Amino acid sequence: MPKIPLKWLAEYVDLVDPAPEAVAAALVKVGLEEEGIHGGAVSGPLVVGRVLSILKEEQSNGKTINYCRVDVGDHNDPPGQDGLVRGHKPDHNDTFPPSRGIVCGAHNFVEGDWVACILPGGVLPGPFPIGGRKTYGHWSDGMICSAKELALGDDHTGIIVLASPSGASEDLGYDADALAPGQDAIALLGLDEKTIEVTITPDRGYCFSIRGIAREYSHSTGAAFTDPAAMAVSGTASDAAFPVLLEDAAPIRGTVGCDRFVARALRGFNPGAPSPAWMKRRLEQSGMRPISLAVDVTNYVMLELGQPLHAYDLGKLTAPIVVRRASAGVDGTAETLVTLDDATRALDPEDLLITDSVGGHGKRAIGMAGVMGGLDTEISEATTDILLEAAHFDAITIARTARRHKLGSEASRRFERGVDSALPPVAVQRALALMQEFGGGEIEDVYTDAGETTEIDPVTMEIDFPSRIVGMDFPADEVVASLEAIGCHVTRLGDELAVAPPTWRPDLDAPVTLVEEVARLRGYAEMPSVLPVAPPGRGLTHGQKVRRSVARSLADAGLTEVLTYPFMAPERLDECLVPADDKRRKLVRLANPLAAERAVLRPRVLFTLFDAVRVNLGRGAQDVAVFEVGRGYLDTGTGVAGLPAVDGSVTDAELADLDAALPEQLRMVAGVMTGSRVPAGWNQPAAAWEWSDALALVETVAAAAGVSLTRRADSYAPWHPGRAAVFALPDGTPCAHAGELHPKVCETLGLPARSVAFQVLLDPIIAFTEGVLVAAEAVSQQVVAKEDFAFVVPAAVTAGALVSVVREAGGSLVEDVRVFDVYAGAQVEAGHKSMAVNVRMRAADHTLTAEDVLSVREAVIAAATGQLGAVLR
Repeated sequence: MPKIPLKWLAEYVDLVDPAPEAVAAALVKVGLEEEGIHGGAVSGPLVVGRVLSILKEEQSNGKTINYCRVDVGDHNDPPGQDGLVRGHKPDHNDTFPPSRGIVCGAHNFVEGDWVACILPGGVLPGPFPIGGRKTYGHWSDGMICSAKELALGDDHTGIIVLASPSGASEDLGYDADALAPGQDAIALLGLDEKTIEVTITPDRGYCFSIRGIAREYSHSTGAAFTDPAAMAVSGTASDAAFPVLLEDAAPIRGTVGCDRFVARALRGFNPGAPSPAWMKRRLEQSGMRPISLAVDVTNYVMLELGQPLHAYDLGKLTAPIVVRRASAGVDGTAETLVTLDDATRALDPEDLLITDSVGGHGKRAIGMAGVMGGLDTEISEATTDILLEAAHFDAITIARTARRHKLGSEASRRFERGVDSALPPVAVQRALALMQEFGGGEIEDVYTDAGETTEIDPVTMEIDFPSRIVGMDFPADEVVASLEAIGCHVTRLGDELAVAPPTWRPDLDAPVTLVEEVARLRGYAEMPSVLPVAPPGRGLTHGQKVRRSVARSLADAGLTEVLTYPFMAPERLDECLVPADDKRRKLVRLANPLAAERAVLRPRVLFTLFDAVRVNLGRGAQDVAVFEVGRGYLDTGTGVAGLPAVDGSVTDAELADLDAALPEQLRMVAGVMTGSRVPAGWNQPAAAWEWSDALALVETVAAAAGVSLTRRADSYAPWHPGRAAVFALPDGTPCAHAGELHPKVCETLGLPARSVAFQVLLDPIIAFTEGVLVAAEAVSQQVVAKEDFAFVVPAAVTAGALVSVVREAGGSLVEDVRVFDVYAGAQVEAGHKSMAVNVRMRAADHTLTAEDVLSVREAVIAAATGQLGAVLR
């Protein structure tokens, strides 16, 4: 998300209202959403200081601190003995001139350097108020600031050195003669300047620049816009310049990887020349770290115009430069490139490379086109001759290369969204002029402009098309004026318009994209809000009713519904102990994943639900109970179908092939619970989630769906083999698992021990209950009769088995059976346990007599004795 310094923006468009909030509101009107307003967070006395002395003191913890006396002008303390420097000759008893004592832990500065000091009463971003305090045996009267502390960047390894007269410290390049102790550093560092951060949609790549944002602000407010790219290019494109050959012999998808490559040389450059302070400040405000003049200029022009640039050390190049795809090598070994981050990368045949001719024509790779340059031709402190590159690359090629190598860069983010194909010679001219202005040298009169860009084909659109699509009236003149305002060339052809998009808008490739431009220039706020009338229908489908009922019942049970991304890492199956032959291993792999480490679709919802639990635990939650209704995906092995025609001629056979190629998409509900089910209170202890609670939630889901499930103990990953169950429909189809998670799974995933989970396949339940009418039970007018039984049974007898026997024995008179106590101890013989059940009896047409109750009692005792070996206590 680009950060736009308002003072920089104001150089190219008149700000109607310079208030940051007003500028942000104007940009929102044309679809650029504000992410934040930065800057202006420093207040109070932030001043320029000159370091008079540094006393290094090693502490008991091994850390060395500096006690500094800093001259801060009118903010100095009066002279005193506190500033005596120990370590001088023993009879030294001089006092320092007026200054302040400040303790600092950084070591990237020396005596005589000019620094930025915030004094007591000041406030740093955070907010972090500053006061004097005693530390390390000294009174520290303020702070010498780093870039991170002032929100100028992320560097916190050392403090900001404004100027170093001795040259011993790396500084920001300010003129020491122009600095004065006590000078306001807020204005000096531009900390009073505001920066707006905006969100850019993928189709608006031109807005990754001051040029693009200024243009959009002009569209929103009608303010005058000055195009920074409207400059004359000196010199002549000639074959006599450094030779560049475009040899994309096997273009991917029929598109060449590079259709324009501009290169121009600057000779006699001073590599030690510093970047001007204003340029460094603007780079820092935009979120980039100043490095050196040559690098800073390329970054500055990229931020200003939107054209990425790359500078080569001309002395390290061997002509010609060749732009080609990576080769697999004669023996199948992948070609490699050492990039600027000193990483050796194995290249893919689809990667587009910049190469030179060391070792032969186009043999040496010197850069990954549009992503990152190579280490071999990097400019250095000894570089005096520079070759500057500005090219136009295929967006898809750059995007795939960046993702393949996990190497997103500022350049790739722009190229993959589309860069103005007319910019390369202008950007090179602008950058070399800045390098020459601050670093000297001579720009060669001739330059290379290889390749030929293809013009964007005009889009034909009916004049009334925007009115039909948006539902508002757009007069023809307004449609034409709006399209011309964004840079299009419009030709009227009767009732149609032939619209030629500008070079910076490759996204305008269809009539609907032009409609969006017309609508947003009118203003989204002008569009009426019309609630569409729902068409008549038959209401919710059976499946929709079941899913809603299931979600509502789980929420009523105290769980929170969440929605997770269906992407996961293949390693999650190993983390969940899924066997190698399990069908859940039939993973659906993504051709273009959002993140390389999450390259497959989840086969079960439970696998991504673990991440939601872990996030909540990491944020301090102790009791977590969440569920999700979603889909799991399994590869059917049918491969990928071909793309059908888009002209309406698709056949039934093609549709059938597409359906067959789709992965199996299983609808399910899953839940994970950890911590306390009932929190501790003054009247009760906490009750933890147990494996039986997970089983009960499956029965809750079944009841909500209107079906009765049977269950049995089962071993199924990722559950504990002795504390889990599988549930089945009345026809025997397994449809759910629940219980306590395996200890190894909890340990691997970072979940608390004894966490529990459940998972229910909804598709078979929905199919089983389709067309089945669930009749509401009538409220009986008869009196209920209750009987309690306590049976001693073998230890292997389950509660479910006893309940089933009792229900069957009692027949239609038994309304409900519940186990309310289980006991195994000294009063029960070894290998046995006592189970107590409560039986509720009621007849539909009469009040039960004593004989009715007695007959049920005798039948229950006989059945339990005969089938389970039970003995009535």
